[in-house]
Amino acid sequence: MTDLLHTLPNFPTKFYTHLIPSLERKLITTTDLLTLEPLEIARRAQLPLLDVRRLTRHVLARLQSQLGLLNADELLRDNEAYSDAGCAPSLSQNGSAIVAKWSLIPTLDPIFDSALSGGIPTGYITELTGESGAGKTQFLLSLLITAQLPSPHGLSRPTVYISTEHPLPTPRLTQILRTHPHLSFLPPLQKPSLSRIFSIQTPDLESQDHILAYQVPVLLARHKAGLIIIDSIAANYRAERSSASSSGAALGLRTSQLLKLGHQLRSLAREHDCAIVVSNQVADRFAPTSLPLPQPRQTPSSPPPHSLSSSPHGSSQGVQSLDANIMPPPPPSNTQLHRSPSVYPPLTLDHQQNFFTGWSSGPPSHLHREQTTPHSASQQSIQNQNLKTPALGLVWTNQIACRIALVKERNLGVGGEVSSSIESGERFWKRYMKIVFASWGPSTGAMRKGVEFEIWGGGVRSLGTKSEGEEE
Repeated sequence: MTDLLHTLPNFPTKFYTHLIPSLERKLITTTDLLTLEPLEIARRAQLPLLDVRRLTRHVLARLQSQLGLLNADELLRDNEAYSDAGCAPSLSQNGSAIVAKWSLIPTLDPIFDSALSGGIPTGYITELTGESGAGKTQFLLSLLITAQLPSPHGLSRPTVYISTEHPLPTPRLTQILRTHPHLSFLPPLQKPSLSRIFSIQTPDLESQDHILAYQVPVLLARHKAGLIIIDSIAANYRAERSSASSSGAALGLRTSQLLKLGHQLRSLAREHDCAIVVSNQVADRFAPTSLPLPQPRQTPSSPPPHSLSSSPHGSSQGVQSLDANIMPPPPPSNTQLHRSPSVYPPLTLDHQQNFFTGWSSGPPSHLHREQTTPHSASQQSIQNQNLKTPALGLVWTNQIACRIALVKERNLGVGGEVSSSIESGERFWKRYMKIVFASWGPSTGAMRKGVEFEIWGGGVRSLGTKSEGEEE
């Protein structure tokens, strides 16, 4: 750190007197602070990670101000942040301060916005998951446009679309702008434009890491983009899966990659006050339809005295008399042969995933218990559900603040058959938007379908109907 004052002569080193001696003993330079991860520096110098991270951010802010990347107001806020006894501003804020900074991206659909508690907020990672054809890309394209609208319908800021599978569908965006009634009649100066959408393609995982670490921060600083969309987040990880990916070392590497990715995206969302929305793929989940219960342990009854004396030398006759006095176990009942997957032990993953995946294996709330037994209800729910699990597992789930599941179901009539009214023009598929969990609002509920919607020329729109579980 001896070169710090040569690089930044006016840097306030008095705030970091407890860090600089340890950094000098480990020969850590200013270049190391800017190029190495704060965790690696903290390990080498045996210093608290938060203090090292605070120092690196302060050094970077001073260098940016010298290069003209920070204006006077931002530099003043930077000085005020570190002038209070060398500490960064407090992490705790009151409710009014948070609400004053709250920015939302509405969906232009009142039912969607009500389910999302107003829309997609900035500063968080929101995931949109669902199977192929559920409407994930259509939902994301609508957000690319609405984020450009002036307040209160949007952020009035450009957007970024990062694609890992296919290029940006500009013809579809043009169709949404031309068809949606709220967008087609806007004045030219307020109407969203395709020129304000920055499109980036990441063909592999290496390029994705490079773009998120270097190119995206520069783009956000220059153009003040308010929304980043990654479509999809799991494609590059799935493409690089090999036969050795199930080993312990490979799983540990994948875990560290997902943790780093979550940290990068959360840092971008907080520092640039932008919303990050990612789409995620799903995999089929095969829940067992039957699970044998452990049989109760049988305790043999005490044999009569004459059965023991009939074979004093332990002959086979004595053994047979003992077996004859042991009560045979009763035949297993239906409740012992079958167990609903919803009654797994509460701390197991099989039970917990009903609440964070978006697809529950429990019986729906509209099944009447007086008409069906618990066993038949659970079996019927398993057979009628197409269970899915979002990709990247529980590690990635802990990195996001909100998960929105788009569920696609066949339009079935009475008795489980395809509805005959489909031939007259009704939809073959039914789609539902479900809030699995969100840090800023309530969830839809594990046993409810959510908001039914359809895909049309203007994007996606709700049908205004409640699910069967909500009608009650």
